Amino acid sequence: MNVIDWTIIILYMAGMIGLSVYLGRRQSTQDDYYVGGRRISWWAVGVSTMATQTSAISFISIPAFVALKTNGGFTWLQYELAVPLAMILVMAFLIPFFRELKLVSVYEYLELRFSPAVRSLASAVFLISRGLATGVGVYASGIVLSVCLGIPLWATILIIGVVTIIYDTIGGIEAVIYSDLIQMVILLGGIVVCIFYAADSVGGFGAMFAAIPTERTQTFEFSTGLGDGGTVPFWAFLIGGFFLYASYYGTDQSQVQRGLSAKTSDESKLALMLNGLARFPLTVLYLMLGVAVFAVYQSSPELAAAVPAERPDYLVPQYILHNLPTGLRALLFAALLAAAMSSLDSALNSLSASTMRDFVEKKIEDSANYLKWSKITTVIWGVLITGFAFLVGNISDTVIEAINKIGSAFYGPILAAFLVGVLSRKVTAPGIFTGIFAGVALNLVLWLGFPGIHWMWWNMVGCAVTTFTAFLVSAIGNIPLAAEKLQYSLSDKGIMDRERPWFRSYGMLILYFGIMLLVMYWIQF
Repeated sequence: MNVIDWTIIILYMAGMIGLSVYLGRRQSTQDDYYVGGRRISWWAVGVSTMATQTSAISFISIPAFVALKTNGGFTWLQYELAVPLAMILVMAFLIPFFRELKLVSVYEYLELRFSPAVRSLASAVFLISRGLATGVGVYASGIVLSVCLGIPLWATILIIGVVTIIYDTIGGIEAVIYSDLIQMVILLGGIVVCIFYAADSVGGFGAMFAAIPTERTQTFEFSTGLGDGGTVPFWAFLIGGFFLYASYYGTDQSQVQRGLSAKTSDESKLALMLNGLARFPLTVLYLMLGVAVFAVYQSSPELAAAVPAERPDYLVPQYILHNLPTGLRALLFAALLAAAMSSLDSALNSLSASTMRDFVEKKIEDSANYLKWSKITTVIWGVLITGFAFLVGNISDTVIEAINKIGSAFYGPILAAFLVGVLSRKVTAPGIFTGIFAGVALNLVLWLGFPGIHWMWWNMVGCAVTTFTAFLVSAIGNIPLAAEKLQYSLSDKGIMDRERPWFRSYGMLILYFGIMLLVMYWIQF
């Protein structure tokens, strides 16, 4: 890294802060800060949602999984199979209803339908799990970037944390969405440039594809993950993944908040449709990058020596550092920093929104102070997460892995709470509260006592157990649902009338799922 490289990186970060200052001028209410006044175009919402998935960890880890990691390869594509199917559920039953209620925190719905206790429980789960996972993500991004940029780990963590806190606090959700958009464009361009540079350096695309071992080109692992030793089991990722993605896109504040920022309910659906269609080709592009960089790794002793055996995630950053020219190299490292910030900024804004709406706001008497306290809450969360990132290095790998599994322990039960609330008028607050605890408890039993059951199954199990328990307890208790709660569930007729114009789109997503299977089959054979 030289002066030109660092100048480009500094200008990039200054540009992000400048953009947030420009966008922040339009803020006068809490709605402006958290949902952009509900005036953001669907394409920006959709690209921003996808950019959050395209984090620095994805850019670094997916190619490394393809190229170097044990049991890695093209089986990563199985992670994407359930996305278009899950989008149908979210588009049809969840997002439109949340839009009609003009929510800011998605967990507000659980109080309207059930009780304040259910809302507080779901929101607390989100705050704890998302806060911990984001801190781990900042640390993981920082440790790789520190090596590549040639600066201490504490410096990269501070850069990611401080810059993100500044532009997120000033610009709110609009700064998050439009900075994500810029980052996405640069990362996509960077992936394409890296692939072409790598192909050219090894003698063309034919030589590039010939370098990858055949066993790493297998796209399917037809195992169940139910005690058969499967590490990337097809059926677990298809079935369990459906519940995971439905919960992630439909009930996780960090994702739903973007959908609530679009101009209309239909535009929120279009943003989800974009994600349902575009995530798979984006992942294929990541796989191509893994193939390309692996080919260079095989032919370049310098690059091979720069990637320690225990650190396969160094592969892409070290390739950029050693093989790309000044300027372009800096732009890609700036984009990697921005990608790390993208994951953090999305988390900060959503953590702040849930904290304010679900806990703090009711204690503030003057609503004129809501915006000020919203920004203060964002800063507090930013400091907490950045501080936690400094501590992650002292936590064992087992605990880090456990933090990343927390999501799957809770996603299914939380999804059940929303689906039962929207689709049934029979379940009461005590029923769903008990159901959530039952679903999470069983998932923890599976986690601690049945390691042979792949964690992706927890999403389905938790949803099923929560739903069954909620109906059972509600029936036994025989507590009638209050009349004012009935308006927060959908009638069958209402669903059909509203969704009929979208049936063709849902059919397209189902067809697209079939196309994904065919493409994966073609790649493998």
